[in-house]
Amino acid sequence: MLTAYAENGQIKKAREVFDEMPERSVASWNAMITGYIRNVHGIDQAIELFGKMPERNAVSYAAMITGFVKAGMLEKAKELYAEMPVIWRDPVCSNVLISGYLKMGDLKEAIWVFEGMVEKDVVSWSSMVDGYCKEGRIGEARDLFDRMKERNVVTWTAMINGYLKMGNFKDGFRFFLEMRREDSVKINSTTLTIIFEACGNCGRYEEGYQVHGLVLRMGFEFDVFLGNSVITMYCRFSCVDAASNVFYMMNKKDVVSWNSLIAGYVQAQDIEVAYRLFEKMPEKDVVSWTTMITGFSSKGLTGKSIELFKMMPEKDDVAWTAVISGFVNNGEYEEAICWFIQMLRKSVRPNPLTLSSVLSASAGLAILNQGLQIHAHVLKMVMEFNLSIQNSLVSMYSKCGNVNDAYRIFRSIRIPNIVSFNSMITGFAQNGFGKETVELLKKMQDVGQEPNGITFLGVLSACTHVGLVEEGWNYFKSMRSLYHIEPGRDHYACTVDLLGRSGLLDEAMNLIDSMPFEPHSGVWGALLGASRTHLRLDVAKLAAQHLFELEPNTATPYVVLHDIYSIGGKGKDGEQVRMTKKSKGIKKSPGCSWIIVKDKVNLFFAGDQSHINFQEIRRILWTIMDEMKQLNCHNDLVS
Repeated sequence: MLTAYAENGQIKKAREVFDEMPERSVASWNAMITGYIRNVHGIDQAIELFGKMPERNAVSYAAMITGFVKAGMLEKAKELYAEMPVIWRDPVCSNVLISGYLKMGDLKEAIWVFEGMVEKDVVSWSSMVDGYCKEGRIGEARDLFDRMKERNVVTWTAMINGYLKMGNFKDGFRFFLEMRREDSVKINSTTLTIIFEACGNCGRYEEGYQVHGLVLRMGFEFDVFLGNSVITMYCRFSCVDAASNVFYMMNKKDVVSWNSLIAGYVQAQDIEVAYRLFEKMPEKDVVSWTTMITGFSSKGLTGKSIELFKMMPEKDDVAWTAVISGFVNNGEYEEAICWFIQMLRKSVRPNPLTLSSVLSASAGLAILNQGLQIHAHVLKMVMEFNLSIQNSLVSMYSKCGNVNDAYRIFRSIRIPNIVSFNSMITGFAQNGFGKETVELLKKMQDVGQEPNGITFLGVLSACTHVGLVEEGWNYFKSMRSLYHIEPGRDHYACTVDLLGRSGLLDEAMNLIDSMPFEPHSGVWGALLGASRTHLRLDVAKLAAQHLFELEPNTATPYVVLHDIYSIGGKGKDGEQVRMTKKSKGIKKSPGCSWIIVKDKVNLFFAGDQSHINFQEIRRILWTIMDEMKQLNCHNDLVS
């Protein structure tokens, strides 16, 4: 009766039976202590009973050490382990203590217990293999694995997972195939879930498809966890139809199953199907709502995102961040900042991604004052050492023209990643610091960071703006030859701009001819700009013709052609270009500028006279012009 009550969680009734017992055996004491240990808050009563035991056996010590480990009281567990008779330690008590240390991430103490064991079983070895793998010490894990006389499914799965988590898909999958050849070991759903997850993460469609076929041949039932992992894998391959087939084959589905398939359709930009699934869900959690909000935002439907957000029963920081990020990704920076302010007013604590997003909004608006306020909020929340926030701060200060502060924050990053370097390289490039850009690229390589396509885009842009033609051309060529990076359209556009600005228009056209894909408007725009600078009418006509096809409503090619014709004394041809533009109803977009006065943004367009203070602005401008003329006259007299 005592054991039955204890195992069913009826701890009070179990204690009543225990207290009424005229005589208690060691087994009775052990059963009562075990009952308390299984109870979430029963450790104190277990300690009290253990202290009163007239005699103890190996089970008593094992139960109490298990209780200490479950309660996170590892020092107490270690003390009891040291006190108990050595003959009773192995393997059960030692295994419990090893497990406790590994769960706390203390591999050193786990090794101490393991190496002191006289009798080790497959659980002992498997636990240590898993512990070494989780610490990334795959070589030592493999050494233990090879020394084992007996291995079970846990041992093999730990090694497979260890290789896969290290990004070593080849060895991890090879181990899986070796495991299949072991007659004494049968794979389980945990092993398969790990394999499916790795195939999805590494883009290994063929292997994932083969393992899925194996699962079907072996007659595995798609339990919830296994089914969810297959759905997620196919969604990462963009095979949403295959994911959907698995979803509808599953006898039992949980909220994760629905969320995984909805996320797959969102990633495939099929928002209508995703929303239909969302509406059919028997129950929704925060992830369901947030996934759909993100999906609508990705299609530019921020209004629908807000509508959905307002319908949410509970809104956490992730949901708020999804809304704010949606506005940022759609270039609606002011809305993003307004929603961030609302989030603070609702007393929802922003997470690092929230702050990174709103810093990106400030960078997009190039409003330093706004960025400074958010930076102050970061400091207040003690998040200034979060890497994603530091990277966003570097980008924000750079885009606001404050390169010194951007570089100061970059230098404070303890271990910069590729995003950190790219943010600073791009910041230097945007602000005309060509030499500093090139030096940072070298420093990046010195610390073992490999440049990527974004890195080279920043470097090429810097070389273009400061006229480092030879250096820029060499960097462009090295992308493929040294770094095995295929240049994209934007890299070609930058390099065409680099050559064109230096008057090397024929070389620029040869580069365009060598492109492995169709040039986009940025490439032809760069060539058109260079032809205007160097008055190459033949090149301008070629570039303009392509721009007429790619961007038929853009006025720029018409304006540039008109200017070149006029400068070259071909006014008649220039007038014909102007009339063609007019007949098509194409208008030049007016230039604009803005200034912040007392936290208010004042926007001005060329030729616009609608500003409420236009007359006052005009009067001040005339006054400034008069003063400038007088200053020039004074300078002429002095000279």
